[in-house]
Amino acid sequence: MGRFSKVSEPEPNDAVLAELTLLRERVPGLTGTLVASSDGLLIAHDLPSEIEPTGMAALSASQLALSHRLASTALGGGFHEVVVRGTGGHVVVYAADWSSLTVLAGPEVNVGRLHLESRPAARAIADHLGILTGKHSKDRTNTNGKE
Repeated sequence: MGRFSKVSEPEPNDAVLAELTLLRERVPGLTGTLVASSDGLLIAHDLPSEIEPTGMAALSASQLALSHRLASTALGGGFHEVVVRGTGGHVVVYAADWSSLTVLAGPEVNVGRLHLESRPAARAIADHLGILTGKHSKDRTNTNGKE
């Protein structure tokens, strides 16, 4: 009899990088992506060479913490995303459980399309990273309160 080999899933960081690559392919005008932990540690990135990834990870974590605090103080609820629109384009930070997905896009990007593609990517990244902590999506409620 032959051996049975178990087909394994990709490592969490490989899966996160795959999500970032797919996101860039699906959103015209997207210029970079980054995943950082809530304490500012770089997890994965697909950034242009002129942006320093570890510094951007620290900025993303700061924005995540500030946005969480602002949402809970002003609205009494959780945080989902924040959009910064500047003259050179958009920076969007999405909550992804204990991490964040930061997406950079040019000024011509369709923001609706960006959200349509990035929100599920952030949820998928949270699930991939949940493998590292032993916390799976079945163990927590989605940020929108639905199962």
